[in-house]
Amino acid sequence: MNFQGFVRPDGTVGIRNHVLILPSVVCANRVARGISQQVAGTTWVEHQHGCTQLGADAELTAHVLVSHGTHPNVYGVVVVGLGCETIRAQNIAAAIKEKCPYKPVHLVIIQDEGGSVKATAAGVSAATTMVGAAAQLQREAIDASKLILGTECGGSDAYSGISANPALGFASDLLIDAGGSVVLAETTEIIGAEHIIASRAVNEEVAKKCFTTIQAREKLATDMGVDMRGGQPTPGNIEGGLSTIEEKSLGCIYKAGSRPLQDVIGYAAPVTQKGLVWMDTPGQDVEQLTGMVAGGCHLTVFTTGRGTCCGSPISPTIKVSTTTQLFERMNDNLDLDAGPIVDGKETVDQVGRRIFQEILAVASGKQTKAEILGFNDFAIYRFGPTM
Repeated sequence: MNFQGFVRPDGTVGIRNHVLILPSVVCANRVARGISQQVAGTTWVEHQHGCTQLGADAELTAHVLVSHGTHPNVYGVVVVGLGCETIRAQNIAAAIKEKCPYKPVHLVIIQDEGGSVKATAAGVSAATTMVGAAAQLQREAIDASKLILGTECGGSDAYSGISANPALGFASDLLIDAGGSVVLAETTEIIGAEHIIASRAVNEEVAKKCFTTIQAREKLATDMGVDMRGGQPTPGNIEGGLSTIEEKSLGCIYKAGSRPLQDVIGYAAPVTQKGLVWMDTPGQDVEQLTGMVAGGCHLTVFTTGRGTCCGSPISPTIKVSTTTQLFERMNDNLDLDAGPIVDGKETVDQVGRRIFQEILAVASGKQTKAEILGFNDFAIYRFGPTM
C-alpha cells in the first residue's frame, strides 16, 4: 500500500515540499509574512514567543521552531530574527542545519540588514531560489508504513462519539496495520476514559503513564485554584449535546481505534514508534496541532461536530464532520462527511475506509480545504509567565 511522496537524503519522507519562512521571535512575524506573501510556493508561521522566556518555556519554543524547520514536509527554511531576542535566530538556523545538513537554510537578521524593507528583500531573494530548487523534486511511491498520522477532534458534539470519531478510529487501525504510526492527543479530553486507554497499554509502565499524565494535567488546574471542568466541555460542546468531560472523553478516545498503546510521550516529542502513541497535549486545538506536527506528524485528521477552520502551516489537516447538516453548512472548510453513519446510510467501517483513502490521497498531494484557503495556525504550549 503506497502513497506518492518525497524521499529526503536522510531517508525520511515528506508529503509536502514547503519552503518555510520561520520567525524566531514575535518581532519578526511581519517580515516573515511579507516574505512569504511575495513568493508563491512558500508558507510561514506567526507566533507570540521568542523573547523574555525562561527555562522550560524557552527550551520548548526553540524545540518546536527547530522541529518545524527539520520536518520532512519542509524542503528549505528562511529563518528570520530581529537580532536582540532571547531565542536567537542564529541558533535556530544552526540547529536545523545540524539536524538536516542537506536542507537549504538561510538566515535573515532584520537589524543587520538595516530594517524590515531590506530584510524582506533579502528573504524574498533566498526564498525564490529555494522554491525553484524544490520544484525540481518529483514524488515517488512510498510505503504507507512511513506515515505518521495525528488525530484531533475540535468543536465536538453529541454525534462525535457515534460517527466521525469511531470512523477515524477505524482508519487509524488500518494505518497501524499497514505499519504506520498514529498519535492520540488532547489529554484533557481523555479525563474519565484513561482507564480504557490504559487497558490497551503494551506493558505496566505505559499503563502507569496513562494515569500519571492525567493526574498531572488535572493538578495544573487545581494548582491555579480553578475547576478545569469550567473549560471542558466548552460552551459549544454543551450546546452540541455533551454534558460532562467524561462523556466528551468517551467519544474522543474512539479516534484511537482499537490497537495497543505503545507509549505516552511529552508535548512535541518525536514520534519514533510504530503503532498508537499518546502525546500529552492540552485540548486547545492549535496548540495540540502544533505539538503533533512538531513531533513529526505528516498530516492530521480533525473531526468536528460544531465546525472548525484551522490548519497547520506545513502539515495538511483533513476535516471530517459528524453530521451531514454541518458538512453542508460549512462545506468551505470540511473535507469529508461522516453524517451518513448517523443517517443509517453507511457503516462506521465504510466511512473509516473513506477516511483512510483520503489520508493516502492527501499524502500523495491532494490539497485539503484548509490548505486551499491558506490556514496556517500555529501556537506553542507554554508553562509559565513571560518575564
